[in-house]
Amino acid sequence: MLSLAISTCPNDTFIFDAIINHRIDLEGLRFDPHFHDVQQLNEIAMAGMADMIKVSFYTYLMLQQNFVLLDAGSALGFGNGPLVIAREECSVSDLAGMTIALPGKFTTAHMLFNIAVPGAVRKEFMVFHEIEEAVISGRADAGVIIHENRFTYEEKGLKKVLDLGNYWEQITGSPIPLGGIIARKGLGYNTINKLNRIMHRSVKHAFQHPELAMPFVRKHAQEMDDAVMEKHIHLYVNENTLSLGTGGKVALAKLQQAAIERGLIQ
Repeated sequence: MLSLAISTCPNDTFIFDAIINHRIDLEGLRFDPHFHDVQQLNEIAMAGMADMIKVSFYTYLMLQQNFVLLDAGSALGFGNGPLVIAREECSVSDLAGMTIALPGKFTTAHMLFNIAVPGAVRKEFMVFHEIEEAVISGRADAGVIIHENRFTYEEKGLKKVLDLGNYWEQITGSPIPLGGIIARKGLGYNTINKLNRIMHRSVKHAFQHPELAMPFVRKHAQEMDDAVMEKHIHLYVNENTLSLGTGGKVALAKLQQAAIERGLIQ
């Protein structure tokens, strides 16, 4: 039995539906699925407490000695990514002196924010869905939002300061690598190869039969509007989710280089 850990976000439940609900050939493998917030997933991976797990690419870059990245299942942002939002209009240069709410220390969102605003030191880390309210209430001056919150912040009167995905694309010419599926190297070559095939098969099944996956997506996103769920999936599930490909590997290499140059990883 392999421990599997993913988030309840629509893009994850969409691509894992076929695995968890046994719609495809699992090549004799059995999975014990668990669902966590993105930062919890990163911490679980860093503690080595899962066999197959969705993590932020920032976390993966720190764990390459013990984990391998699967070719399928990655989320790459094209023209989008984490957003920096605030109660009032402000400039990027203002952010360095503000208290910033962030969705976890080891998230790619935090890594990107460090690259874009290296002078910021007043940070509050919290579960991603609490960030909008933290900014509205004044607990934080600004926040970095991810996932479905990019579709809801405007209706709550919040202002966009910076799209970190657009920023990344402007300085690198590549999409932003947000998160991927990793497996413990200790599982061995044969099992990891099986996981690669199974993950590819699961993503392909979701693309071909979205109507089968959506009930599972809704089950884990009960308070989310269907239109928001579909926007979320269309934003983060694309051809690079089926296979990271050359473009995805180049983007990840650029992220690693940027992190090394800024001392964010060794």
